[in-house]
Formats: sequence, C-alpha cells, structure tokens
Amino acid sequence: MIGMGRILAGLLLLGFAQLDPAYAHKPSTVSMQPAEVKVVFTASTITTDVARGNAGVAGRKVSIDDPVRVASISKLVVALGAMRLVEQGKLDLDRDINAYLGWSVRNPAFPDAPITLRHLLSHRSGLRDTVDYIVPLDGDLSAVLEANKAWELRYPPGDYFAYANINSPLIAAVLEGATGERFDRLMARLVLEPLKLDACYNWGAGCSDGRRAKAVTLLRPNGDLARDAPLKGKDPCAVYPATNGSCDVEALYKLGRNGSAFSPQGGLRISARDLAKIGQVLLKDGAPLLSPKSFSEMLGPVWTFDGSNGDDDKGYFKAYGLGVHWVDDGKGGKWFGHVGEAYSLRAGFWVNRTTGKGFVRYVTMVDEFAPVGHCFDICP
Repeated sequence: MIGMGRILAGLLLLGFAQLDPAYAHKPSTVSMQPAEVKVVFTASTITTDVARGNAGVAGRKVSIDDPVRVASISKLVVALGAMRLVEQGKLDLDRDINAYLGWSVRNPAFPDAPITLRHLLSHRSGLRDTVDYIVPLDGDLSAVLEANKAWELRYPPGDYFAYANINSPLIAAVLEGATGERFDRLMARLVLEPLKLDACYNWGAGCSDGRRAKAVTLLRPNGDLARDAPLKGKDPCAVYPATNGSCDVEALYKLGRNGSAFSPQGGLRISARDLAKIGQVLLKDGAPLLSPKSFSEMLGPVWTFDGSNGDDDKGYFKAYGLGVHWVDDGKGGKWFGHVGEAYSLRAGFWVNRTTGKGFVRYVTMVDEFAPVGHCFDICP
C-alpha cells in the first residue's frame, strides 16, 4: 500500500507485525474452516448475520462473542480515546506534540514545522512505514524517528496524506505523555470500561481473566498459527519482547518513549458484538463517550483527495477523518469506519448515519497476498 502496491497492503495498511517467537507453531493437525462472522447493528439492536467456521486450533465453532485481533480497526478506537482527552482539556489537537512528549519529533526536511495530534490521527504527519514501527519493549521510539527514511521529505506536516502505521505508536506515546498512564490502561479507562466491553490491547488492561482462552486463533491458509492461540492463564508474551527476549512490561516499558508495545495500530482484541457496541456509539453521535461537537470533529473528514494532496492508492483512500476512513458504496451511500487486515485476517467495520445502520465483518485464513478490499460487500 501507500506507493508500494497492493501486494504489501497487509503490512502497511493494518498493523501487520513480525511474529513473536512465543507464537512459533507447527501446522495444525485439525482440519480447520475459516472463521466468518458478520454482525449488523442499529443504535439499539445487534443481530448476528453470519457466524460460521472455526475459532480456535481445537476446532471450536466461532461465535460473535469471541475476541479477535481486529488489526487497524484498532486505530478508530484509539481516536475515541484521544478525543476524550481533548474534551477533558488534557490534549490539544493542534498543539506541538513535543509539549506532551518531552522529546523532539521533527521532519528533518522541515525542522521548524510542528507536528500535531491532528496530523497523526489523519495520516498527514509525514511519517512513513519505511522503518520498523514495532519497537522492542526496551526500545525508544525517538531513535526510530531520527532516521530520514522514516519521513516524507517533500511535504511539510499537514500538507499530504499517506496512510502509515507508525503514526499510531507515536499517538500512544503522546497520550501517555499527557496523562502519565500506560496506553492499555488508558484505553481501558477511557473507552472499553465505560462501555462495559471485555476487550483490550495486546491482552493488556480491559480483558477479563481467562479471556485469552476464548480467542479467535488467526491461522494462515495452510494451518500455521499467525496469532493468538487460546491460552489459559498469563500470556507468555503479549507484547513485542525486549532485545534480550524479556517480556517484563512493568520493568522495561517507558511511558511516552515507546508506544508500540500494546499495538495501538492493530492490537485490539474485541468480539464482533462488542465492536458493534462501539458502532452504536458512532450512531449516537459519540454518546456517551463524546459530545456531538467532538464527535463531529473526529469524523471530519479532515482530508479529502483532490488529485494531488495525498497518496490515494489508486482510489482506495478518498477521505479520512481522525482515525476514521470514509468510503462510498457506489450507490450514493457514505460510510465511515475502518478496515482491518493482518495475520491472515480481513475485517471491516462500517457505519452509515443516513440509514442508521452498520456492520462488523471479518474472515480468517485469508492469503496475505490476496487482493485488498474494504471488507464491505464481501471479505476477500
């Protein structure tokens, strides 16, 4: 994606990351059927449209209540948390993020141009996925961002759209810097717990004990484990390990200096039913999480393609808000939400305010080099 062709879309679009050593797995000896789920919702109802196939390596039937890693749909939920902090006066969308971080972030080609949270949430910061956006647990994001290759050097911040996962770890670092609270706990407090959702980022705060045992296992088409084998007890390494292999988050994670450990770009584990509950919030103009004014600002769109002001990837991106992707259905309908694509999963989360309806859809065991789509009419 983003100037590199659709063959890399799963890597750049939706939070694909290197597989942790803890997830090494031999091909399954159980005959597996891809999980396929679709849930339709209105502001007051949630209905199962499809729930078939296997959820786990033991051949368990999938249900709409099984948590699944929804890839870059995670970004929209992060935006809800960020906008809550904006409403509370703890963040300003247009303030230099350096004020929250305590360290400097600058495009080397435009050293005097501040980068803002609005730029990051709308993929107009100038950052590019030409560097590894997954930082080891003991790593420092500032070292990654010092490289010229991390940046678009032709356009100053705010002038050009190009979708990039690396914005998300920086957003998480900004949120941590502004609050002094770890990202997973912050998202649980701001979004997941108020809605009574049993969900979390990288199996961190927000998920109930034993939630991982109900996970939808993400398998590759040949049965190899891609992510999240169901486990009882503590996850062996839910975050990207430190350089020495350690997964001791409490000892090694530095608030406001990393941001990637809990995968803000793609690590949300949430069921289709609970994601539909977030969809109901979107149909209620942000209530009870946001005021209508803040919700409207989040939706935007703040960027609309005009033929030259961004990388539209051959029409894939036409408009984007703050963590919100806008699409049209070819029939005059306007939908907002986000796609999810990583670890052989394809997902779509879409809302239509005009009709008052929305849906969550995902499938597993998809060839990672299959054509990319919005998971709108169908998932690849």
